Amino acid sequence: MSTRRLTTAQALVAFLARQYTERDGQRHRLINATWGIFGHGNVAGIGQALVEHGPDMPFLQGRNEQAMVHAAVGYARQSNRLSAHAVTTSIGPGATNLVTGAALATINHLPVLLLPGDTFATRPADPVLQQLEVPHAGDVSVNDTLRPVSRYFDRITRPEALVPAALAAMRVLTDPATTGAVTLALPQDVQAEAHDWPEEFFAERVWRVRRPRPDTAELDAAVRAVTAAERPLIVAGGGVHHSRAEAALHALAAATGIPVASTQAGKGALRHDHPADVGGIGHTGTTTANRLARTADLVIGVGTRYTDFTTASATLFAHPGVRFVNLNITGFDAHKMAALPLVADAREGLEHLFEALQGYTVPAHYQIEYHEERTRWEARVTSAFTPAGDDARPTQAQVLGALDTLVGGDDILINAAGSLPGDLHGLWRPRSHDQYHVEYGYSCMGYEIPAAIGAALAAPGRPVWALVGDGTYLMNPTEIVTAVQENVPIKVVVLQNHGYASIGGLSASVGAERFGTAYRHRAPDGTYTGDPLPVDLAANAASLGMRVLRAHTVRDLREALAEARAATVPTCVYTETETPDTVSGPPASEAWWDVPVAETATRTAAVRAREEYDRQVAARRRHL
Repeated sequence: MSTRRLTTAQALVAFLARQYTERDGQRHRLINATWGIFGHGNVAGIGQALVEHGPDMPFLQGRNEQAMVHAAVGYARQSNRLSAHAVTTSIGPGATNLVTGAALATINHLPVLLLPGDTFATRPADPVLQQLEVPHAGDVSVNDTLRPVSRYFDRITRPEALVPAALAAMRVLTDPATTGAVTLALPQDVQAEAHDWPEEFFAERVWRVRRPRPDTAELDAAVRAVTAAERPLIVAGGGVHHSRAEAALHALAAATGIPVASTQAGKGALRHDHPADVGGIGHTGTTTANRLARTADLVIGVGTRYTDFTTASATLFAHPGVRFVNLNITGFDAHKMAALPLVADAREGLEHLFEALQGYTVPAHYQIEYHEERTRWEARVTSAFTPAGDDARPTQAQVLGALDTLVGGDDILINAAGSLPGDLHGLWRPRSHDQYHVEYGYSCMGYEIPAAIGAALAAPGRPVWALVGDGTYLMNPTEIVTAVQENVPIKVVVLQNHGYASIGGLSASVGAERFGTAYRHRAPDGTYTGDPLPVDLAANAASLGMRVLRAHTVRDLREALAEARAATVPTCVYTETETPDTVSGPPASEAWWDVPVAETATRTAAVRAREEYDRQVAARRRHL
């Protein structure tokens, strides 16, 4: 057997450069680049290996470890999970900074390979710099914090252990039912240790991404449930996009007339102008979808996890005889809501349903009903998007309205946290299957800017927008420097509303009176109710190298957005928005979200909020 003498780190990089995915006859490189920030735990191992294998493994320089994972996740999502990035850090704070990004990747079922350095396997000195000492366990390091947020975790304590670990890592990354964050912790001495590797380890390897077909008996049960229903509703989740099942969903909805509501991850599964599209569902959704959900006698979930936002904390699906059919590639999700499971790839399952439901349509009066509801919602969206005049300061909804008139199907909108996900889910009109990129599985502040870089790397030439509030911007603006360095022409829209607007509104609704949510000076009574802080986020973005356009009015905003869309360099549009308290905001979704309220209180706001909470929680049910 022929061998090649390389360090463990060199062998890993050479191996990664030869891994591919294949789906539907199309091949993609699996690990297309590696992000890195170097310290003593990876500079002489992975760092040296990336220098040596430079032509084989593109390198991207990050500024924050969490942000590097976000960028990798944005890339993987835009690549339909068929290509991914690796992220390397030193041991210590660099490694623990990965945890938030890893949780986001795993919760959203998006592949990313994490390669943190680790403390010495040989323990030449004990402790070493940044070593966590655990008196009862000598094999624990800070990297063990990555175990619960990784789909696969291994610590490579000997060079030869890399072979099975690397193969297992690729298996998990490419399995649509298990993918997420994968961690290979690399002790710094083992990274630099040489070993004779079998040449077969470096052979080109193709990982075929499976499309499992539905079981015949499960399919028959699902078809019987659909044909017996009078008011069926499809709930499209992120699995529709991951499977590229949008065309199959379009065909099924068009043929049967079954309305389609979408989760945050599933929005865009149908274009906004498809007759069966009824918009977002749940707490951040549309009244159209939520009224249909309350009266649906059958809910067909496709690639959804049924989070509390989707189910309005188990209060939304109110029909006394409602049943569920869940098409999902994982049995765990397919069995939720006591459903009839249909365990299969989303596209395969929808295509089989389409064939089996030939000739079936929902009643005509049902289609008329939801078309009329949809028309009324569209009128409310148009109203929310329309400003009082060109010289007015825009509301957040009107910022989205200005974008709505500008973007085309090529544009990609990225958001994750704050009040924007709610506005986007209810109001945005997606023009393409991958225009709407809102990360709401983890709703992680700071995701937007690095994810925009990742998405732009996966979709070069397409306009990519990162929509952020001031709170999110302050969490993680550092990768602006990376966008400038790599000349990735992302468009960052910063909305200044002087605080955590989303949590402020939630705080007011649950009796906490917006405590600690405003970015303001302290008032004489000690509360944060003084003047707004003199923070200039536009100047901050400019100091990091971005081109910045300030928009004071609706007219300014339209001009700035158009200029940013045409820009070939990273560009920021900064605007201060009016709040929904002073100007009409987006319409309510008519769906609840369970945030427990103090059961005993002396302040009037909390007492009233508890009364409303008790009223809402009485509607909660378990679907058995």
